[in-house]
Amino acid sequence: MTQDGDEFARAAAEKVARDSYGKLVAYLAARTRDVAAAEDALSEAFASALAEWPKGGVPDKPAAWLLTVARRKMIDAMRRRKSADAGADHLKLITDELEAANMQANDIPDERLALMFACAHPAIDAAMRAPLMLQTVLGFDAAAIASAFLVSPATMGQRLVRAKNKIKQAGIPFRVPERTDLAKRLDAVLEAIYATFAEGWSDAAGTEIRGRSLAEEGIWLGRLVASLLPDEAETLGLLSLMLHADARRAARRSADGSYVPLAEQDTTLWNNGLIDEAEMHLLAASRLGVIGRYQLEAAIQSAHVVRRRTGQADWAAIESLYDALAGLDDSPVIEINRAIAVAENRGAAAGLVVLDAVASDPRLATYQPYWAARAELLARKGDVVEADTAYEIAIGLESDPAARRFLQRRRAVLRN
Repeated sequence: MTQDGDEFARAAAEKVARDSYGKLVAYLAARTRDVAAAEDALSEAFASALAEWPKGGVPDKPAAWLLTVARRKMIDAMRRRKSADAGADHLKLITDELEAANMQANDIPDERLALMFACAHPAIDAAMRAPLMLQTVLGFDAAAIASAFLVSPATMGQRLVRAKNKIKQAGIPFRVPERTDLAKRLDAVLEAIYATFAEGWSDAAGTEIRGRSLAEEGIWLGRLVASLLPDEAETLGLLSLMLHADARRAARRSADGSYVPLAEQDTTLWNNGLIDEAEMHLLAASRLGVIGRYQLEAAIQSAHVVRRRTGQADWAAIESLYDALAGLDDSPVIEINRAIAVAENRGAAAGLVVLDAVASDPRLATYQPYWAARAELLARKGDVVEADTAYEIAIGLESDPAARRFLQRRRAVLRN
């Protein structure tokens, strides 16, 4: 036993929750595929820890202590249920209890990646994969997740319950797919992680604790997957992409809160440590000989970083990278960004040709970045009337007050 005291016990519980929550849930749930029961049992174990640790001291192996208590809580709950399924699960956990009698904290198998693949299984609604990971791997409560994804806590709670029930009822396996199936399934895991990061990244001013937390947790998940699958190039590419983006957080708003576009950001405010880490992961990915979406997007961010040394982004490289990205995905969003790169490299008229090629896509009618890009390129080309109309639409579609004011200033300059 170690030091006593309420404060020390609570700090120890918080630390093990941060370090091991997902690991413990994954280990417990993998035996029965009952994620909800695993979470409930672990929650009870943490409650027991907060009651017992202040009096008896924090165990030398707190994660192993929690696992033992949680496993017994699950066994007790299954005894009370007395159903056929509960009986089978009960036997599994009893066997596991006997085998793990001497388990130490560092002996607990790390099945978080298997849990993440279960959360991202094709049978799970795509919109629920990121929220499910936030709750099962990171321990976020439904209210916090609901706030991030702009739904009511009750609705998010119901959806999470349904998703967990789906894992058990459909018999979704807790395992990392074989190499032949890994790429397709890994995409779903990485998309969910990126969605988590993007929710936090949308708080450009960095004023919302929830937003900063989600961006940080997305990076944390990215680091976890990269550490568990170090030979998968796209895991490294996604981590590099998120780090490059997060490195610019302090430069996205001016001192008075005004929006600052990437091309005008003060590069001295960029986080060099995060950039260096991002470049390291991107280089490691390039050596694996497989090119994917996240690596290309990270490489585009890397080409922007050149401005730290030369004063200008490498727009020729950025255009070429967007060409390659468009070859992997025909998304109009990619074409919008490619149009901007083309305009920087070969002039506004050439960029507008790219935009015109996707203008008929009905999804762009209410897509603000399309109208903002169109307004900017038309203004550069000197088409004042058309640019003014595009600015009007972009301003009407923009929800961020700071970005809206930025567009209004651009439109005012155009009119003068």
